[in-house]
Amino acid sequence: MWLSDFRVVLPDQVLEHGSVRVEDGRIAEIIDTPCTEAAVVGTGLTLIPGLIDLHGDMLEREIEPRPGVPFPTDLALLELDKRMAGAGITTCYAALSFQWDPEDSKRSDKVTRAIINTVNDMREHLLVDTFIHARFEVTNAQVGGLLTELLDAGKIHLVSIMDHTPGQGQYKDVKKYIEFVTKWLGVTEEDLDPEFLMNRIQARIAKQQARQWSWTVVEDVMQIAKARNVPVASHDDDTQEKVDHLAELGVSISEFPVTLEAAQAAKSHNMHVVMGAPNAHRAYSYSGNLSAIDAIKAGVVDTLAVDYLPAALLHAPFDIADKGILSLPEAIKLVSQNPADAVFLTDRGRIEVGKLADLACVEVEPHRRVRGTLRHGQPIFWDASMAKRGTLTMIEQR
Repeated sequence: MWLSDFRVVLPDQVLEHGSVRVEDGRIAEIIDTPCTEAAVVGTGLTLIPGLIDLHGDMLEREIEPRPGVPFPTDLALLELDKRMAGAGITTCYAALSFQWDPEDSKRSDKVTRAIINTVNDMREHLLVDTFIHARFEVTNAQVGGLLTELLDAGKIHLVSIMDHTPGQGQYKDVKKYIEFVTKWLGVTEEDLDPEFLMNRIQARIAKQQARQWSWTVVEDVMQIAKARNVPVASHDDDTQEKVDHLAELGVSISEFPVTLEAAQAAKSHNMHVVMGAPNAHRAYSYSGNLSAIDAIKAGVVDTLAVDYLPAALLHAPFDIADKGILSLPEAIKLVSQNPADAVFLTDRGRIEVGKLADLACVEVEPHRRVRGTLRHGQPIFWDASMAKRGTLTMIEQR
């Protein structure tokens, strides 16, 4: 079938009135003119590769939208799946934590294992190709065994090594950490017991003293991941020394570096640098760390990730192109080709003959939004305006 007369964003150019032929779920032909007998006429729409997200934190919140109010994982997953498809996302990595906070039930070992099993069991029934991104806190080394077990079972597809201990990383400024805790709990600093708060902070800082032992577990996890060709990322890198150490271990992705120094160090090691799409869209970091826009201008960003807002993955690259920071093809690579390359997904991420026909149909004016999303050439999201442009068979939920 032909998708005709779209503004087609290729890896190195834009075809103003291009057409793409899809056959057996893959891109079979690309031409720079409209064609006759098209299945869909895209006049006025922009056709981009399906968006690829390496780090989205939404599933845990979808399962427990309010503290102590959990919903079944399968229900939450199916609802989030529709929202991701509607945002133009065709591949995503659901980020799940292992005991970031032992008191947080939705991040306990038992709950996380159950969520991971459910996602893996339901993958073939989802609209979006959904993988597991395991967030491994080095201060919780006891979960190393569980992580290794799930890696061995092929249920984890990306690992990130992180340390949220206050006083370094994302919360180098302890005051910023206190601000985060109060906002997270929905209270003011005056509402909190100062002694309780400081005891909690000191307990987390004390965990940092066990990091040397924890890094031994990290090395074991790294070996298992490398043996299974599972990429490993670091998280919230703040110093060159930390990046140097992680690079020695074999980490290939630096997620959300909090300083320009760390991002530059990651690039010097040929690590793939990921920043948050919400950060780029808003043009500043909510935690007061490195601005994604400043990092992009410095030439140290390869990829943008959903982080906490799926819609930002579409808006951020168009913002970047509109501001003249990057060309549209280069900006779109931040959310398609580059993340695919980072996690070895060589069959997708660009509009190119032979690649999977994972595509997003975008209306840029008068309001920027996704009108249709195709995975393997079949619609997984198709709104009323697209129905008027042509007829495609809606994909059955897998």
